[in-house]
Amino acid sequence: MNKEQVSGKFDQIKGKVKQGVGEAVGNQKLANEGVVDQVKGSTKEVYGNVKDAVQHNVDDARRDREATANQARANVVEKVDAARTHANEVVNSHR
Repeated sequence: MNKEQVSGKFDQIKGKVKQGVGEAVGNQKLANEGVVDQVKGSTKEVYGNVKDAVQHNVDDARRDREATANQARANVVEKVDAARTHANEVVNSHR
């Protein structure tokens, strides 16, 4: 959970309290401010969710690239070892 998600949840709770108090005492302005805070909090939370999803995708892509690079490196090492072994066999067969 990132700071936007936490802040969003806090704003939503604060908004619900404001709205409830405003409705209870008949203060429409306070009740409306509470609704605005809830919308603001929801927006922050959604932004935080998107931010987390993007970071997750970036991390997955980085792991995939690293795995591909590691496999390519292993393939090169394997081919070089095979070529060296073959070259040594050829040299040894001419002795």
